[in-house]
Amino acid sequence: MKTFLHSLALLALTALTPLTAHAGGKVVVGYQTDALPSSVAIANGDFVKTTGYEIDFRRFNSGADIFTAIASGDVQIGYVGSSPFAAAVSRGLDVKAFHLATLSGTDEALVVRNGAGIDKPADLKGKRLAAAPVSTDHYQLLAVLKQEKLTERDAQVFAIPQPDIVAAWNRGDLDAAFVWDPALTELKKNGTVLLTSRQVAERGAPTFTAWVATAGFAKDNAAFLKSFAGVIEKYSASYRGEPAAWGADSQNAKTLASLLGGTPADQAAALKNLSLVPAKEQASAAWLGGGEAGGVARILKETAEFLKEQKKVSTVLPSYGGFISAEYVKDLP
Repeated sequence: MKTFLHSLALLALTALTPLTAHAGGKVVVGYQTDALPSSVAIANGDFVKTTGYEIDFRRFNSGADIFTAIASGDVQIGYVGSSPFAAAVSRGLDVKAFHLATLSGTDEALVVRNGAGIDKPADLKGKRLAAAPVSTDHYQLLAVLKQEKLTERDAQVFAIPQPDIVAAWNRGDLDAAFVWDPALTELKKNGTVLLTSRQVAERGAPTFTAWVATAGFAKDNAAFLKSFAGVIEKYSASYRGEPAAWGADSQNAKTLASLLGGTPADQAAALKNLSLVPAKEQASAAWLGGGEAGGVARILKETAEFLKEQKKVSTVLPSYGGFISAEYVKDLP
């Protein structure tokens, strides 16, 4: 079993490995199974066409896995959540968040098995729980336990990859799990959402997802990152302004299903759970443009402090403002 601590230990061992910034218009990008409008641009080649770079898109099960690949030099850009982001940079990895993708929404949720006797968060005591290691879901699951004055010893908490969570759920080995799609759709077939990520954020544990690049790559490839962020915004704007183009019978939904799995209807439904952040809002002082005082840096520091309290990391940095930049989104419409 791949545990939370094992993932962080691996990250610590690889964090000192020199990072490789690929010159000559080539880059490796790590993405996940989240249903994002911009994932269509991975499948149809729009990222490559618009940026002019040769892009090797690689799919990962979690942000922790992406950061391990970044630390080893295999990946230069990745789509990650705030918890593995906080853990990685606290351990010495130098990356820049150049695009704030989503805020805590309903695309991640704590699902409880029907008949498990869990009607409220306090009922998690003594139950078998799971989340992907070093993920925002794991962070929020532990935060929910803390909010209920429960410790990991008051429940069985398994830090395992999402495919393993689905398998364990289908065997009946779990009572509840904090997951994102496609696992979220699968677990809801015989489970009920107890809390969404947005609700956990409102209870005091906010999260986000972002696109990050190694500091070296960001320094040498600013024009590419601006173009890459522009493609993301193009598809996000289409989703916000042309809902009919993203319905269950749309070509976009079919493309997402082909790339990420599930059905077009599953992907169309998953998109509705997102809390996308428009570029102008991202660039504001409230988020990427606020430096140390901005929302992204504050969430990173608060997350790191929580992870240290939970003995998941050993260091909290004085500031996390150096790991974010509004430079790449500030001029986008």
